Amino acid sequence: MSDGKNGITYADAGVDIDAGNALVERIKPAAKRTNRPGVMAGLGGFGALFDLKAAGYKDPILVGATDGVGTKLRIAIDTGNVDTIGIDLVAMCVNDLVCQGAEPLFFLDYFATGKLESDQAARIIEGIAEGCIRSNCALIGGETAEMPGMYDAGDFDLAGFSVGAMERGVDLPKGVKAGDVLLGLASDGVHSNGYSLVRKLVEVSGLGWDATCPWDGDMTLGAALLAPTRLYVKQTLAAIRAGGVHGLAHITGGGLTENLPRVLPDGLGALVDLDSYELPGVFKWLAETGGMAEAELLKTFNAGQGMVLVVDERQASAITALLTGEGETVTKLGRVVDGEGVQYLGSLL
Repeated sequence: MSDGKNGITYADAGVDIDAGNALVERIKPAAKRTNRPGVMAGLGGFGALFDLKAAGYKDPILVGATDGVGTKLRIAIDTGNVDTIGIDLVAMCVNDLVCQGAEPLFFLDYFATGKLESDQAARIIEGIAEGCIRSNCALIGGETAEMPGMYDAGDFDLAGFSVGAMERGVDLPKGVKAGDVLLGLASDGVHSNGYSLVRKLVEVSGLGWDATCPWDGDMTLGAALLAPTRLYVKQTLAAIRAGGVHGLAHITGGGLTENLPRVLPDGLGALVDLDSYELPGVFKWLAETGGMAEAELLKTFNAGQGMVLVVDERQASAITALLTGEGETVTKLGRVVDGEGVQYLGSLL
């Protein structure tokens, strides 16, 4: 029915519904590639359905996680390199889930911008799909919000939400005791924490994002700092299933100093030997540029260790071999000891 009026439309207000619909159609193939057992219905509905029995669970406990990418987004926006920021988004959620002993099952994203740029949005969401594929996690839904007046031109924000499952009674941490061995899994750079400080230090250095990277002459500084967060899902789940893993700590904001105690019972602490590995070049450059104290480095960044497993001493060698076979660089960082907090031996700087 028509009343003959031809007035202001939603598009006139800055929201293009047709562009949003076109984006959904474009990303459907990427989402379809993430399908896994259990997915019943994905993009397009008012909600997404997942069948836990079809995923192989008998008496499951659900675990949820949500996170963002922080001000690393600013570098992606300023450089126009948005292809891998979606991997960061997935990793920040699913790496947390496995610390509980859970297998990530599905993922939903929230993408908000002032004006929808379809190519930019598709590249971001295709990166999210890639992160899901690498962690065997289905991308089954999300929200694209076009909000004129809320974001400057070209700006956007991201949030991620993931749900995982485990059989009842296998949750972690469990059984952590003095003498357990700490096995560190190498990071792929800064990951997705501490970027407000990273950006400040780049400003202090006087370098632009397109400058040659000081610690890797084969790429630009911007590209090096956008290296995506490493996904530890498949390899750590394999270690958990092999037995002997008592806890896992995802080394995010707070670094080793604050994240290791999160998986230790009251009365137990961690003794970490900083001489056990070489500090990666990016952290050396950040520390030198800012004249950072080692303690500040260790409580702000992952300092080269993206995930730490707390394992039974008797099974440490076997778990190390398993993780090495899965492509991880494994370092025996230290031990669980009586006491509180993290004690450091040696030095990284």
